[in-house]
Amino acid sequence: MSKPQRKIVHVAAAVITRPDGSFLLGQRAPDTFYPGYWEFPGGKVEPGETPRDALVRELDEELGMKVDVAWPWIVREHEYEHAHVSLHFFEVPAWHGEIDDKVHSALAWQRADAMDVGPMLPANGPILKALRLPRTMGITHAAEIGIDAQLAQLDAALAGGLKLVQIRELALPDSERETFAPAVVERCHAAGALAVVNEDAALARAIGADGVHLPSRRLAEIDTRPDFEWVGASCHDRSELEKAAALGLDYALLGAVKPTHSHPGQAGLGWEAFGKFVERLPLPVFALGGLAAGDLTEAKAAGAHGIAGIRAIWG
Repeated sequence: MSKPQRKIVHVAAAVITRPDGSFLLGQRAPDTFYPGYWEFPGGKVEPGETPRDALVRELDEELGMKVDVAWPWIVREHEYEHAHVSLHFFEVPAWHGEIDDKVHSALAWQRADAMDVGPMLPANGPILKALRLPRTMGITHAAEIGIDAQLAQLDAALAGGLKLVQIRELALPDSERETFAPAVVERCHAAGALAVVNEDAALARAIGADGVHLPSRRLAEIDTRPDFEWVGASCHDRSELEKAAALGLDYALLGAVKPTHSHPGQAGLGWEAFGKFVERLPLPVFALGGLAAGDLTEAKAAGAHGIAGIRAIWG
């Protein structure tokens, strides 16, 4: 006999961030569900409220924090013993007021790659992994500009702080690609950056890449997630984004947002349409297409995790 469906409780949750990449967690008090567990601040969306309204109210009530900026991020559902919750996560990079916690046993600023508190609420595992995902992805184009030029650009970008690279070089001859790709992975790992290989899972495994990136064609063909730590996909519409989410992928790319060098004369999606495509998705989505580093704030305001690009990223 099937289990009766429970009413979904909507909850607003804040990823309150500082410029150094750390975020704020609170430890649940002894008289609550999951006492002692750590969580992102927030609370229940009341009737008549939007999730953002609830976030602003809850952070004021819980922490004495006045929200200046709240960017929509991802929405995930989780079934606890006591409730089926829909968690609306927002990034809150700007606020004012002195933090005065009224509901938690403790507060702690943490980094996703160096957590020193726990345990976390069960729903938050995918959130912590998503927070390990850098906000800018550089996509290689060595077949167009030459291997030496691309490696020089890569070295400069890594020195400037780039932490995520997609090796997209199916147009390179096999012998050149098999030399170029491991050189990229070696440089990325030396700089503490992630490197994923577009489509070629065998090559990704052979060179110790961190994962694989699926073109939309390949995404349509599969029904199970590839066995890598990091798996992403290129998407062009809502159905492809939902397929990526259903497979449990770690991220998606969506574009083109603006006109691009490779498709002159074609209009992009624009930020409004981008925001509608990514609304209420459970995975981070990078905006792609005609973007520059200065577009990152606008991308986040539209619901993007970050931006991906070729020429703009390599300067």
